[in-house]
Amino acid sequence: MGTPTNISMAFWNHDRVQALIDDTLALPGYTTDIHVLPTSALFPIAVQEARFDVTELSLSSHILQVSRGTPDYTAVPVFLSRSFRHNGFFKRADSGIATPADFAGRAIGVPEYQMTAALWMRGILNDDYGVRAEAISWRTGALDQGVRRERLALTPPPDLSIQPINEGETLQALLLAGEIDGLLAPNPPKAFLDGDPRIERVFPDFEAAERAYFARTGFFPVMHVLAVRDSLVRRHPDLPMLLFDTFRSARDLAMQKLRETWLGSANRLTLPWLNASMESTLKAMGQDYWPYGFTAARTELAAACRYSSEQHLAVRHVSPEELFHPSTLWT
Repeated sequence: MGTPTNISMAFWNHDRVQALIDDTLALPGYTTDIHVLPTSALFPIAVQEARFDVTELSLSSHILQVSRGTPDYTAVPVFLSRSFRHNGFFKRADSGIATPADFAGRAIGVPEYQMTAALWMRGILNDDYGVRAEAISWRTGALDQGVRRERLALTPPPDLSIQPINEGETLQALLLAGEIDGLLAPNPPKAFLDGDPRIERVFPDFEAAERAYFARTGFFPVMHVLAVRDSLVRRHPDLPMLLFDTFRSARDLAMQKLRETWLGSANRLTLPWLNASMESTLKAMGQDYWPYGFTAARTELAAACRYSSEQHLAVRHVSPEELFHPSTLWT
């Protein structure tokens, strides 16, 4: 037998990949150099440098690069991150915004226009409330600290306003100062978490809104995919399916561990209502509540591709099949 091929892999420390990080699972026939990075740092590396052989990748960025004909990676239908997004709509308390429909004609902040969380939230605005991306003046930049810029250059059409905030500003500060009216945020702004009454959620009972959304659409929005370098796949055509099987096994181990924790005699997690959360999740979504695989996700992925075109990100319509290696499309 020859020397195993060494490949670099990079992802955040989701429980769904912990078995690979701690060597409980290995990628058969390969040695791996694993890098654990927060996605805020990893995604610019992935789309600007393609530094790693296998990487966690923003779904929105992948659609954008495929549409431009510039992808270094092909995806595998391993959905390392999924997230419902009604929890990410915020408003200033005195803005006069009552529902998402009231975002029309307003200045709204978002850390990056192209980020997948915003792609889904603008899709909700359009599909459920009739608010197109062009109806909003978008301000982009750091949510509540640091600096944030678009990871890929954008060229919006004349009727779409996307304006970066100034150096040293944050979206949270602009919201509190009345210079913008709301936020699409991947996580709650710090002032909101600190109890500042001037920032409110647009969906106060966001869990109920998200459950209703899932019941109506069947979508548990895909945020991040696993991607493998095209040039590597050309040398190792079996690699995409091998990655799918290995990462699915890692997910299964994580779900089994969570189940054992849930059903254990003592709650090992610092979460008081773990039982309620697990039982309600299983009732609403079934046993396979974090699905991998292309077939079941195709309709959801098609919606994301449509949103990318409608929101002037993709330069042409991309089909879900184009995003993934052909060997994985049967999954």
